[in-house]
Amino acid sequence: MPDKPPTARGAATWHRILGAATVEFAQFGFAGARIERITGAARTNKAQLYGYFGTKDELFDAVLAQSFRQIIDLATIDANDLPGWAVRLYDEYLVRPDIVRLATWARLERRPQGHLVDADARQDSEKLAAIAEAQAAGVVGPGDPFDVMAMVIAMSMAWSPVSNVYAAYPDEAQAEHDRRREFLREAVRRAVAPA
Repeated sequence: MPDKPPTARGAATWHRILGAATVEFAQFGFAGARIERITGAARTNKAQLYGYFGTKDELFDAVLAQSFRQIIDLATIDANDLPGWAVRLYDEYLVRPDIVRLATWARLERRPQGHLVDADARQDSEKLAAIAEAQAAGVVGPGDPFDVMAMVIAMSMAWSPVSNVYAAYPDEAQAEHDRRREFLREAVRRAVAPA
């Protein structure tokens, strides 16, 4: 699975394929996604798609990895302010609901248990180290850093596109988003506070 285009010359096509595949997989999941729709939207052909990404499985993995990298870059963790990180995640889910949908499709169709991605594709080592450092400094309460991270992420998704109760959307009143942000910030603060 390539992390970047194989050549500068093919970069535009590679990015178009990745963009079209992100839309397709987020909307239809792995099983429902069609390579023909991806190549049509990307203005390319199957030979180029498979040449760049290998199989449909590898293309999905590339899309998922890119989405995780984007959320890491856009909603950077500050283990000394996990409530603020949760709020940044909430905000990213509003503007990038595809990230949550892709992860959900991966969970439903490909990894029903255990880690969502293989160990070599996980991108949480820096987050876990930051949480462990914050715990050592007495800023975050005790517990397995992975469990702390998983809980904060789950709390940030309370109003995400996969909520069983209510999915927030960008056009709602700003006061509603602000109210949720403050509630989320306080809930996470209490959850991770040292004893």
